[in-house]
This record gives sequence, structure tokens and C-alpha cells, in this order.
Amino acid sequence: MAKLVSKTYGEALFKLAMEENTLDEVAKEASAVLDAFAQNEELSKLLNHPKITREEKVSVIENIFKGNFSDTIVGFLVIIVNKGRYNDMNEIFQYFLDEVREYKNIGVAYVTSATELNDQQKKDIESRLLQVTKYVQFEMHYNVDKALIGGLIIRIGDRVVDSSIRTKLSMMAKDLSKIQLQ
Repeated sequence: MAKLVSKTYGEALFKLAMEENTLDEVAKEASAVLDAFAQNEELSKLLNHPKITREEKVSVIENIFKGNFSDTIVGFLVIIVNKGRYNDMNEIFQYFLDEVREYKNIGVAYVTSATELNDQQKKDIESRLLQVTKYVQFEMHYNVDKALIGGLIIRIGDRVVDSSIRTKLSMMAKDLSKIQLQ
């Protein structure tokens, strides 16, 4: 259900930003809103408090965001609060930002390696990904997992390329267990 809500509202914000030709501005503001909620847990608690009326919640949203953000974002936040969807706010804005990245052909890649990669290795990986995908730019996220022993695991969306030694050893062990000696 949350997936449907985030998709419905996220697509609506995306279409609105496209119609108003303010996609970049709205995307920056959506990121800032996500950061604001992440850094201020009290705001989330306030919006989720059952004894505070929707009108009071709308007033709080307008007081905090009006003047600092565009009318598009403030109006969208008011709609979310009025519809009682503030619990889905992070997912909604995340869906919207994913749509913006997809529209601009910006990929998000998660690279896990056994050791810390140097800058040249990171550039090489990003360059290779740009060659083999439709994306014109990548948002790269690097992680180290010593259990891989060696190699890389690269995840872009729902696609995964696993060239880690751990996986290769696991596959070899599986193949060896299938062999029957006579």
C-alpha cells in the first residue's frame, strides 16, 4: 500500500514540476525537505501526534517551510498533511527523486568491494558503467565488505553483478557437491 501511495503522490509532484518547468528546483527542495525531516525527529513526532489537529499540523508546515521553499513544495506538503499521508512523506519524496534521476538518465550504483578503492579505481568503475548502461551520469555509493575476499558486487536498481571471490567459491563448492564419485 505504501508503494502505491508513494508512486501516486510522487508521480503527481513529478508531473507538476514538469508542467511548471521547475524540475531542478523542486528536486533540490525535495532533498532539502527529506534532510529537514531526517534531522528533526520532533517535527515527525508532531505530525504523527494524534491529539494535534490537521489544521494545526498544516499551520506548523506553513510556518516552517513558507518563505524558504517554493509554493509548489509548500502546497504539496499541505496536501500530504491534509490527506493524512505524512507517514509516507519520505517514500513519496524518494519516489519523486528516483523519477527525476530516471528522467535525467542518472543512475545510482552501489559498489561493494573487499578493500577500500582508490580514486582511480572508482573513476574506472564509473567510466565502465557509463559505457555499458544507458545512463549519462552516476551517483556512486561505495561500501567495503571484507567477507567478499576479493572482487566486486555492483548493484544498479534491480540488476546485480557479483564477481566476488566469496560467490565464486560458494558456486564451486555447490558444483563439487553435485559430483558423485564411483
